[in-house]
Amino acid sequence: MKEAMENSTAPEPAIVVRNVSKNFILPHERARSVKQSFTGLLRKHRGNVETQKALQNISFDVKSGEFFGIVGRNGSGKSTLLKLLAEIYQPSKGDVTVRGKLVPFIELGVGFNPELTGRENVYLNCALLGFSAKEVKAMYKDIVDFAELERFMDQKLKNYSSGMQVRLAFSVAIMAEADILLVDEVLAVGDADFQRKCFEYFKSLKKRKKTVVFVTHDMGAVREYCDRAILVDRSKLVAEGSADDIAEQYLQLFMHEEEAGQAKAEPAKEGTRWGDRSIVIDSVKTSKKTLSVNDDHLEVTVTITAHKDMENPIAGFLVKDSADNQLFGTNTRIKKVRLGDMKAGQRLTITWTAPNIMADGRHFIDATIEHDDGISVCDWWTESASFMVHKTERTAYEITPPIDVRIERA
Repeated sequence: MKEAMENSTAPEPAIVVRNVSKNFILPHERARSVKQSFTGLLRKHRGNVETQKALQNISFDVKSGEFFGIVGRNGSGKSTLLKLLAEIYQPSKGDVTVRGKLVPFIELGVGFNPELTGRENVYLNCALLGFSAKEVKAMYKDIVDFAELERFMDQKLKNYSSGMQVRLAFSVAIMAEADILLVDEVLAVGDADFQRKCFEYFKSLKKRKKTVVFVTHDMGAVREYCDRAILVDRSKLVAEGSADDIAEQYLQLFMHEEEAGQAKAEPAKEGTRWGDRSIVIDSVKTSKKTLSVNDDHLEVTVTITAHKDMENPIAGFLVKDSADNQLFGTNTRIKKVRLGDMKAGQRLTITWTAPNIMADGRHFIDATIEHDDGISVCDWWTESASFMVHKTERTAYEITPPIDVRIERA
């Protein structure tokens, strides 16, 4: 990795990545003895290897003081890219230039000794970060207060839960005053209160104009914190731009996959429906297989055919989430809409339109046709169709209606 210390009138980028590729050699030849293991190191691989192209020809700049996001699906190469920036890996081709002191928040707790106490691990890890014993003593209370582990600092680390270890490691890591921080989903662990505290810390970094490179799957965090972002897919940089644009393109990757998967999906089995079949539901379709944050409504189209003469049947539908929670539904009797009398062989199409208030995730539709008495069932088709919802605002609730907020200050 190259260090550039030259000054110019315009601020230089904190990080410059130029034409970077990273390959990994995966040998498929199995060593059956210790001798073969050692001789294999000296012998060139002949044929029994595979080259994995983790990254291919990546180029981008990170401005000084910028909060920069790297997003992509699992296996796309984004974590490999972060490790190149941290000098954990060296590029197979290309150059990475970093200007300033860099601290990676990639694998918190590396270097911790499980046989030492929490207190001893604080002193040990702060020493590795370059702090003197006097400096560690001065900052010790701040570290413990942030981690909220005062009662446990004299216990051995091996008796800590994984969440407690992450809290301690994070609290130590933030003591290193760095120009550039690399963050790789380390906030995905720990309880909600700790995650909130960590994000408050990153907000303070943003206010102080620290340079942060942030890898995450949380598009809400990308939109909230990042100034710009890049999208990495199948080892290549496929998009670079504003946080909003990249977050939307990231979600589009999954939307296209869902639509392709839905096209290949098998129809629901007969065992998921019941009724006397006097009227049969022929099909249940949604206008889109995936609803994005920009889609303000869900449209469900149900086609039915009467096999007998029927007086004013009742059509209905129900939407459930993946945990089988019933979210909402209605029927034509509730809506005071009459289907009218149907003759044998007659077909009708019913279209339901509902606001897109569903939370992020997969949802299922139950479609129903009942007799006019509202008791006897003609056809009840459970999970007759499904669709995905992608939302950037995630909450702990089953629905996410549009909610406005207004603040008035005296």
